[in-house]
Amino acid sequence: MAQWTSAVGPAQLARLLTSQQDRPAGPGTRRPPAYRALADGIRLLVLEGRVPVAARLPAERELALALSVSRTTVAAAYEALRTEGFLESRRGAGSWTAVPAGNPLPARGLEPLPPDALGSMIDLGCASLPAPEPWLTRAVRGALEELPPYAHTHGDYPAGLPALRAMIAERYTARGIPTMPEQIMVTTGAMGAIDAICHLFAGRGERIAVESPSYANILQLMRETGARLVPVAMAEGLAGWDLDRWRQVLREAAPRIAYVVADFHNPTGALADEDQRRRLVEAARSAGTVLVADETMTELWLDDDVEMPRPVCGFDPAGSTVVTVGSASKAFWAGMRIGWVRAAPDVIRSLVAARAYADLGTPVLEQLAVNWLFSTGGWEQAVALRRAQARENRDALVGALRRELPDWEFSVPRGGLTLWVRAGGLSGSRLAEAGERVGVRVPSGPRFGVDGAFEGFVRLPFTVGGAVADEAAARLSAAARIVQTGGTVGAAEGPRTFVA
Repeated sequence: MAQWTSAVGPAQLARLLTSQQDRPAGPGTRRPPAYRALADGIRLLVLEGRVPVAARLPAERELALALSVSRTTVAAAYEALRTEGFLESRRGAGSWTAVPAGNPLPARGLEPLPPDALGSMIDLGCASLPAPEPWLTRAVRGALEELPPYAHTHGDYPAGLPALRAMIAERYTARGIPTMPEQIMVTTGAMGAIDAICHLFAGRGERIAVESPSYANILQLMRETGARLVPVAMAEGLAGWDLDRWRQVLREAAPRIAYVVADFHNPTGALADEDQRRRLVEAARSAGTVLVADETMTELWLDDDVEMPRPVCGFDPAGSTVVTVGSASKAFWAGMRIGWVRAAPDVIRSLVAARAYADLGTPVLEQLAVNWLFSTGGWEQAVALRRAQARENRDALVGALRRELPDWEFSVPRGGLTLWVRAGGLSGSRLAEAGERVGVRVPSGPRFGVDGAFEGFVRLPFTVGGAVADEAAARLSAAARIVQTGGTVGAAEGPRTFVA
């Protein structure tokens, strides 16, 4: 019986490998033999999860034709991968990807490092900050005081606690978007909300239009549902959406869903203006596309003079086009897994009905904690603390990068938690691998794209500041030197234990 569970076609693998190619890095660069470069490229794709483990690779002749190289080169690359434990083969069954014994399976999303690894590794993979104390503790204590009446019930609230639904509706109304509690469903984080929306609106094989780049974990979630992702390129820098491209995609591809982050886009940090929001809603309405607006970053403006546009749903007064997703996880704390959906009442009823076959409901205690924050003013004070911390970290990281890596290019966003960086002509995948060796974990650009895009980028979050930001930039510089020279990490550039 074959040991592979999926297959990668020669044209697809060729596209992924071509996207990894570095631009010339200047004098001193050592180019490996062709077979070695091919083996390294496939290994990187496996380690990043962009080619799954147990995926059947093309036959040697097929891949040689797709890459315009000799069959001998492909055969030598496959043999090197077998020797290193990244490929297994059997006569009649072909060759499939693997990972060497003792290696962890590659992650396809952006999982945080375990706490015991943080002493020697600086984690720039997860865009989340520690809890804004003392507000977490106060919220939990307040929730415990409100818990007794709920403890005498079954505890299942598929739509969310009535008190929290009413409070979220009031907050939208205060923003100028009249909302009833019947338009709100509380979810287990924003990921739970978007998962429910995808299952309701986009069955297997349906098209979903996504910004390119976009949030890596959401892209992977959509792939797992069987959706066909249709990328729509963002404008350069912080200019946001290219409406001509959006109109063309919505008209020609007719996607069932379009997913957008209009408020401090992840990963670029762009903020869409009101005209862009209005025109996108109009285009989605004309195409019959459900527009999913992710507002998880909407309260994270970092500069005092930022004027926030109206929410995307403010341009859909009939409520027939826009479905809004919010969350406490980015603005407050990732450990507070409370999200919500705002939509037309009939959409909310359908989402709630489908929930009986998913997670039934969201934890009551955490809902009470968020409701306590909203009702006491604690939320505003906690988020102000979060903004100050993110602003300080952003400025420290930007300064450190400009000192250590002056040829890396980026636009400084005025909000959000991420910096989208063009890495001076280097491969983001190779930087990520070299970074692990020198003690800094950084996600490469292709995680945020579709089919190998953004190889020349990395995403850096505003999660470290001060001396840790300086050290992170120094380690990234060491990783860049390794990639530029094709060298190996030396004793002077190895990971060091670092205590913040």
